[in-house]
Amino acid sequence: MIESPCINVCDIDSATRLCQGCFRNLDEIAAWADASDANKHLILAAVAQRRRKLDPDADMSCNCAD
Repeated sequence: MIESPCINVCDIDSATRLCQGCFRNLDEIAAWADASDANKHLILAAVAQRRRKLDPDADMSCNCAD
C-alpha cells in the first residue's frame, strides 16, 4: 500500500493552486483513493518535484520522495 503524502495541513494556495501541506493539486487529491499504484507513484514524483522547486529547504524524508 502506498501512503498518501497528506500531512493534515489542508490549505490550497490561491496562487499555485496546490495544497500547502502535501503539494498536490485538487485533481490529484481527489483521485488518490482510487488511483492505481502506478498513478500514485506518478503523483508522488510530481509532488517531490514541486516540493524541491517551491520549498527547497523542506525535509525530503517524507513519503513523497521519488
